[in-house]
Amino acid sequence: MTIRPSTRRDFLRTSGGALGSAALAPMAAALPNLAVHAHGTATLKVGLIGCGGRGSGAAYNALAADPGCELVAVGDVFGDMAEGSLNSLRNSDKGAQVKVTPDHVFTGLDNYKGVIAASDVVLLCSTPAFRPLHLRACVDAGKHTFVEKPIAVDGPGVRDVLDSCRRAKEKGLMVVSGLCYRYERKKQQTIARIHDGAVGDIVAMQCTYNTGGLWHRGRQPGWTEMEYQLRNWLYFTWLSADHGAEQHIHSLDKIAWAMKDEYPVKCVASGGRACRTDPKYGDTYDHFNAVYEWKSGLRMFSSCRQWAGAPSNDVSDWIFGTKGRANIQAHQIWGANAWRWKDDGTPDDMYQNEHDVMFAALRKGEVINNGQYMCDSTLMAIMGRMAAYTGSEVTYEAALNSQEKLGPDLATMTLATAPPAPVLAVPGVTRFS
Repeated sequence: MTIRPSTRRDFLRTSGGALGSAALAPMAAALPNLAVHAHGTATLKVGLIGCGGRGSGAAYNALAADPGCELVAVGDVFGDMAEGSLNSLRNSDKGAQVKVTPDHVFTGLDNYKGVIAASDVVLLCSTPAFRPLHLRACVDAGKHTFVEKPIAVDGPGVRDVLDSCRRAKEKGLMVVSGLCYRYERKKQQTIARIHDGAVGDIVAMQCTYNTGGLWHRGRQPGWTEMEYQLRNWLYFTWLSADHGAEQHIHSLDKIAWAMKDEYPVKCVASGGRACRTDPKYGDTYDHFNAVYEWKSGLRMFSSCRQWAGAPSNDVSDWIFGTKGRANIQAHQIWGANAWRWKDDGTPDDMYQNEHDVMFAALRKGEVINNGQYMCDSTLMAIMGRMAAYTGSEVTYEAALNSQEKLGPDLATMTLATAPPAPVLAVPGVTRFS
């Protein structure tokens, strides 16, 4: 299905893209079929696709959000991952809500099919490359979803998810994004003050996500090359979208939120590998620097890196205005309207908040559809990667309409399928498509 770019950018604007600053209440619309599985005290059957750390955490959050939830199915490509997650959840304080029978532990590349069939609400926490396929299947089946970030690894994937989110809206289905900072109350308060003019007119922005290294699971005898890459998906762009999208997306999304979900029109960037030079790190970079520009000419300077052992790290998001400056991550404003968030002891776990809001909305017969901003923020991250990989200026529209499809056909591949050979992008040699 072809959707005009302007339509893609606008079709979900009225569906609750960003949560209000005063509270966590979602923008709502009536659900036609909630009486079947949500209103009142009816049991909500939850299924988990993707049993890594984030998936296990999301399942716990879902069970903690609503005592009427039961985890009824889990799925992962690998059985050891599924069983490990399930054992952890059974041994948690929410273990009584874990009702997964052996025949509802689904493995293999088609594990998502069994989980979706068994569930009312599906947690999509698998490798990012699979997100478009999994979300499309959930919407086809009429299931509510929690969708981890990023939502795709390339332009065709983003377009697929945009279409799924449009169809979800038409069907009255929940689509809650894993861009969790938007559900953190102290972030909401900070953003609300920026929107209300506390720093004046915005003149420049900067975001940084400089951290240490992350996990690597190594290689075991008997693994196919596909299994090796799937188990170490962080380091293969066709699976992860690279860390500028997989991790730094949080920073980019906070900037877009501060801009009232107006997104940049173009980007230039650089990047490379300074530390992660071993072949085991696949074809991903270990640092990126980008300059994003808005239609008005406003610019934002973005930096991210994953360097193990670096003595200085920084995660911060700066908004500079005519009346002062704000650090979103630090929840503080300096200048004419100085302010700092003060902890009053109220729990404010962003991971838990997003599930609390989702399940409360389901119980009230309301819909949250975060589809537009989760797609736009993913595309913003992909723009930066494409610009760094190629050395080209990349526009929003070019990234959205790109025909570059990373990886094999996910619906038909097997663990014996040969994955793309990792080839490190070289600016000026690697081409934009």
